[in-house]
Amino acid sequence: MRGNDVTDTAAPHRQDGPDWWRQAAVYQIYPRSFADSDGDGLGDIPGITSRLPYLAELGVDAVWLSPFYPSALADGGYDVADYRDVDPRLGTLDDFDAMVAEAHRFGIKVIIDIVPNHTSEDHEWFQQALRAAPGSPERARYVFREGKGENGELPPADWESAFGGPAWSRLPDGWWYLHLFAPEQPDLNWDNPEVRADFRKTLRFWSDRGVDGYRIDVANALMKDLADPLRDMGPISYDEQMADMEDGSHPFWDRDEVHEIYREWREVFNEYDPPRVGVAEAWVKNHRLVLYARPEGLGQAFNFEYLKTGWDAQELRSVIDVSLRTAQEAGASATWVLSNHDVVRHASRYALPEGADSDEWLLSGGTKPQADVERGLRRARAATMLELALPGSAYMYQGEELGLPEVAELKVEDLQDPVWERSSHTRKGRDGCRVPLPWTRTGPSFGFGGENPWLPQPADFGELSAEAQEGREGSTLELYREALRLRHKLVGTDESLAWCSDEASERDGLLHFVRPDGWHCLTNFSTETKPLPEGEVLLSSSPLTGEGLPGETTVWLRDGAGQG
Repeated sequence: MRGNDVTDTAAPHRQDGPDWWRQAAVYQIYPRSFADSDGDGLGDIPGITSRLPYLAELGVDAVWLSPFYPSALADGGYDVADYRDVDPRLGTLDDFDAMVAEAHRFGIKVIIDIVPNHTSEDHEWFQQALRAAPGSPERARYVFREGKGENGELPPADWESAFGGPAWSRLPDGWWYLHLFAPEQPDLNWDNPEVRADFRKTLRFWSDRGVDGYRIDVANALMKDLADPLRDMGPISYDEQMADMEDGSHPFWDRDEVHEIYREWREVFNEYDPPRVGVAEAWVKNHRLVLYARPEGLGQAFNFEYLKTGWDAQELRSVIDVSLRTAQEAGASATWVLSNHDVVRHASRYALPEGADSDEWLLSGGTKPQADVERGLRRARAATMLELALPGSAYMYQGEELGLPEVAELKVEDLQDPVWERSSHTRKGRDGCRVPLPWTRTGPSFGFGGENPWLPQPADFGELSAEAQEGREGSTLELYREALRLRHKLVGTDESLAWCSDEASERDGLLHFVRPDGWHCLTNFSTETKPLPEGEVLLSSSPLTGEGLPGETTVWLRDGAGQG
């Protein structure tokens, strides 16, 4: 697995300065599932602090924390009751400050989630709105409307929630409020100057505490066309609504006016030295993604086309080319991600037959179709090494360095995700990728902490734990450590690549490119062994044999490699 050491020093272990994020390796932490320090079943901020040495040894440049704010957990913490505090079950502001200080001591930057589209129904503002009269300033912070029909019994518009069902709920006084997600997540009115000012205050609050950047939840959803009468979408599905976002004129997704907000945020980011960074979660087409990633906006945006692409060399080549062009046009660096808290883990996606419906697979408890676990992990390791070789920022999700699969066998009575109820039990939701991490081989929660984690762990998690893989040659954990160690040495400031493979070889399953300083990455998407070009082998995702590059394997070579 491990090749000869790389002795050049093209880049320091971790980069400081304003451009530290451009080619960073960022590790996403879902706090409630990472590490539990007090045994109550929920991961917490002190738990994160206790595991920072592990992350430093892993070699990440930054951590991104999903929401840790006070929340009723109607949507896994994305229903925020107070944007400038820590959920008391997860710790205190002092705990947060200590965590940031310790991360910085290890040279690790801290990025946090900001959830600006909606608050929790428990937020002070929404509680004030419920007590206030229609037309009041308290209600003007949200989106309230009278209903249609003879007695206002129908929703104000036919807008659909992302979690299923109508995007409107009716109050006892007969008025309706908008929620593009769960009813417990009322949407804010971003036409309201008070809302805008309060979020700028929030950004300064956390930046003053040392936070280095922000991931913006559903960054494309803030602005809505609220002109009366509200526009109906007509008899089309939610997926069709999402697809109909080409020109910024959709009633509530990806409207052009949203970029006024991010220009204001950029002014706040630039008050700090180095400037705080932003990355947009915006499920939009590439030509629209550019608008979020511009330097005068958030500065970077997630590239979900890469995540959605299957195990195919030609398709990935196309997505990589478009993504790099989009980033260049925006003046940003590209982003790459394979797993996060919202999608089936890639070790399981790659284990399913081509074209399999992951929702149906989850509903079956992971039995229909049968997943090829070994193939899934082999492909996941190869895909990760390919991702880490690409120019730009690599975003990793907690537990993928252990090769964790999706926990598809969760019983319905254990599910927490509102998707399950809102979809009328047709979609199991995202809990399977949020199961608490295994840290040790044994113990009631495999070292996560406490007797009963908030989601149950499978019995075989122990052998996938960090303890079980520590120092074990060929383990997924050691592969990640070595890949990140090499990446720090090999990545400079040049964000280019040159393709060595051509259409014929890619059609045959071989993807090959070279980065500056003669760093080659070859991925064999086929199941057949391919010839291995000459060069010094630095690392491979599967053991190499004398016959060449095995199927479903990525290898990194240093100069001397041929043109494939």
